[in-house]
Amino acid sequence: EVQLQASGGGLAQPGGSLKLTCSASGFTIDSYSMYYIRQPPGKEPEWVATVNSGGVDTYAASVKGRFTIFRDTDKNTVFLQMNSLQPEDTALYQCATSLYGTRGQGTLVTVSS
Repeated sequence: EVQLQASGGGLAQPGGSLKLTCSASGFTIDSYSMYYIRQPPGKEPEWVATVNSGGVDTYAASVKGRFTIFRDTDKNTVFLQMNSLQPEDTALYQCATSLYGTRGQGTLVTVSS
């Protein structure tokens, strides 16, 4: 069974950092694209970042230079390091894979002073 288990998130102050973790099971992450999407309160979901099967990462313009998506293939886990957080980064974050479009449960990130 393909599963994605999310952890991390929580409350951060503006300018702070958080790290999200997405542990995969039932498949190997280096065979598929892995990505994060987020849904701010009252808004539509938006793509955040992708690391493809070749390990190449791409980012939405709104997070480029602040967020880093990377993977540990030995642990079959994907991470999203979020730095210089801003209130507009507040959202429900989900990790997902191109395999069947599977998504993990969301984890809430709140950026507030």
